[in-house]
Amino acid sequence: MAYVPGVALLVALVAGCSAGSEADDPAADSKPGSPTVTAAPPGKYRTLPESCRAVPRSTLKDLLPGTADMPEEQQEKVYEGTATVTYDTDRKVGCRWKSDAPDASRNLSIDFERVVSYDPSVSDDNAAREVYATKEDAAALPASAGTTPREKPSGSASASPGATPSGSPSGTASATPSGGSSADPSGSTTGADPDQDLRPRLLDELGDAAFLDDALTRAGSTAQHRTVSVVFRTSNVIVTVQYTEQPARVTEVPDSRELQEKAQALARKLAETLSD
Repeated sequence: MAYVPGVALLVALVAGCSAGSEADDPAADSKPGSPTVTAAPPGKYRTLPESCRAVPRSTLKDLLPGTADMPEEQQEKVYEGTATVTYDTDRKVGCRWKSDAPDASRNLSIDFERVVSYDPSVSDDNAAREVYATKEDAAALPASAGTTPREKPSGSASASPGATPSGSPSGTASATPSGGSSADPSGSTTGADPDQDLRPRLLDELGDAAFLDDALTRAGSTAQHRTVSVVFRTSNVIVTVQYTEQPARVTEVPDSRELQEKAQALARKLAETLSD
């Protein structure tokens, strides 16, 4: 058989390319049956709303009574709110409002936190679920249902001796809503709506998970102030609403029912805004 130089060269080139391709293929070096690592899916939300514009003006008027009686320039300043100082507005934003009326002062704050997982095997939603669980644990919600919001002393030596431990069923009348209901040692509440539980509790139909906390703080001779917090998670975003009232008179106690209803209504509006 005659030797053909051109054909021999072509065969050599083809053989060389085949050998090189096999050597450069990472799959060729992998062991049979080795698992393939798939990155966890990202969260639903990539941005956060502008916090100081997240609450409608009509809602602010309802939550901050007394502001409507101020001069227009002062009204605008109150309704504009004050943005929370943050170093990464893609991850956390917030806003604060305050109104002072002759009978009481009210404070409102909202915070949005977008949780991002830096572990490719953990989704943003799962990371947010862990952050939310930490917040819920810190709230130390009562283990059973009840009707009287827990009362938190200020933690200082000047706290009123009448303050009772969190979740105690033997709270005095000063720790009950101003609607006139009072707790007895059995844990029942006289005069309260039996269908409405006012204690700190988990909430249904708000985001993926939610809870409400209600704390009445008494510090020395100053007026008591009540803070209702609603925290909820939707996908990889956690939202916190805090609504506080401090009456002008020391003898008055802020109404749990009113504060809770308004805080929950705002939380639902914010959840709808995120869903849009």
